[in-house]
Amino acid sequence: MLSGMAFRLAPARPAAVAATAMAATSQPLATDAALRAFGLGGNAVDAAVAAAAVLCVTEPMSTGVGGDAFALVWDGGRLHGLDAAGPAPRSADPDEPVAESGPRSVTVPGAVAGWAALAARFGRLGLDTLLADAIAAAEDGFAVGPITAAAWAGGPPELGPVPAAGDAARLPELGATLRRLAADGPAALYRGEIAAAIASCTWLGEDDLAGYEPRWVEPLTSDYRGATVCELPPPTQGVAALEGLGLLELGEPSLAAQIECVRLALEDAFGRVRDGAEVRDLLERGFLVRRREDAAAPVREPAGGTVYLCTADGDGLAVSFIQSLFQGFGSGVVAPGTGIVLQNRGACFAVSGRVEPGRRPYHTIIPGMLLRDGALLGPFGVMGGFIQAQAHVQLVSALLDDGLDPQAALDRPRFRLDGGDVLLEGSLGARAADVEGLGLRPVPSSDHGLFGGGQAILRGAGGWIAGSDRRKDGRAAGV
Repeated sequence: MLSGMAFRLAPARPAAVAATAMAATSQPLATDAALRAFGLGGNAVDAAVAAAAVLCVTEPMSTGVGGDAFALVWDGGRLHGLDAAGPAPRSADPDEPVAESGPRSVTVPGAVAGWAALAARFGRLGLDTLLADAIAAAEDGFAVGPITAAAWAGGPPELGPVPAAGDAARLPELGATLRRLAADGPAALYRGEIAAAIASCTWLGEDDLAGYEPRWVEPLTSDYRGATVCELPPPTQGVAALEGLGLLELGEPSLAAQIECVRLALEDAFGRVRDGAEVRDLLERGFLVRRREDAAAPVREPAGGTVYLCTADGDGLAVSFIQSLFQGFGSGVVAPGTGIVLQNRGACFAVSGRVEPGRRPYHTIIPGMLLRDGALLGPFGVMGGFIQAQAHVQLVSALLDDGLDPQAALDRPRFRLDGGDVLLEGSLGARAADVEGLGLRPVPSSDHGLFGGGQAILRGAGGWIAGSDRRKDGRAAGV
């Protein structure tokens, strides 16, 4: 997050193009790791895992070994969903207040198990090879980008001094942990010394960690303007993006219509999205037609920190991958001697009003995928906590309604609903009159960190075209 930081965005950069394979991430070193995986003979899944591991090092305020992950994988003919989110401890007391941070906000970290599941099912390279770039970055050091440096402020002292833009940072304890994961696989995190260290500083028990397994799930899909939009089911808020688009398709995709449709979809998601809930009825046309006539209630969403990346290769394999600690530096708790910052995903139990022992809270992070006529169009996603469903609606509309290329669609100014206010980024501030009739207070904003940051890759006539959001430090590149 860049709350309070004033800076001027550079002029729009062109979209990246590639003939064979493409990667788009929020950190240059992560994109480099993905390209290196391709060079070693790996595929899009290998590239995604390698990049995700590097992001745990180079963007430690937003993601890490101590967080959760979700992915959509297109295997050339079928879509697969990976749910690598962990639950609250089975011993949690549901009568205690929901904790926003600290030891009682920590849920079981699922990301590492998710990496292993992806690599085992689809990858060509071993986890030891895929973690090599992350280990090197943690142990040898890496240059910190300006947006990352601003977000690093207030980090746990165990990570060392806060770096300035351009400084070299090292995370040797995290590097040692990654070496153990490369050698021993995910068992090194969920059992033994590292699991004991996590349990020693949180409310999680070692049995909560040892019993964790990621899940393969059936994605949710809905058609919009001739394309099929794909999201993941609860506990993610993916259905909010799909419902918002379904409502938007009933009329013209104006700014006011986008805001109203998002408000309605978020209201339904807050009321319905729970671990294991069935929500497909929210996407039925009859429901959408009736719902579009309703007045929406104010929705307020706290900020959060996440990373999103996507990859695609010459065989038609594509990955939409998202990983998060939730808020900046998650719970603020670092497992002793490991360098692992633990997520505070348990704070999202506030959506349902109580902690649910052994279950997962409402999850903000959502990877997206676009198909057309049963074939891949491309992966997309936007990080930024609760803004993600709002941003998915805006990004998909920019791509499909306005025909923008991925870079232009990502760079377009966004709105963000915040209670009775609607924040209008940059030049959108000049359109305040468009939303005043919605009963919302338009608030122009130049704080670009409030509006997330995304990546997208689309299939072109003979290759790939991609974008990397200018609100982050990353880049898209291919071979």
